[in-house]
Amino acid sequence: MLFRAVNIYSGLLIIYALLSWFPGAYESKLGRLLSRICEPYLSLFDRFNLNFGMVSFNIMFAIIVLNLAAGGLEIIIRSILFG
Repeated sequence: MLFRAVNIYSGLLIIYALLSWFPGAYESKLGRLLSRICEPYLSLFDRFNLNFGMVSFNIMFAIIVLNLAAGGLEIIIRSILFG
C-alpha cells in the first residue's frame, strides 16, 4: 500500500517536471493542480543547489529521497510487527 502511494506520487512528480517543457503548462488546470500537490514537498529541496546549467535535478533527488524513506519505513514497520 505504501509503495503504491509512493509510486503514484513519484509519477505525479515526473509529470510535474515534464510540464516545464511546455510553455504555459503550469497555468493550465492540470498544472495548477499538480503545483498544489507537488510544490509543498519539492520546496523542501529548494535549499539544495542541484542545478547544473539549465537543468535542475531537484525533482530527481526528491523522488530518490521519497523512495528511500518509504523503504526505510517499511523495514521499521516489518521489524516491529514481525520481530
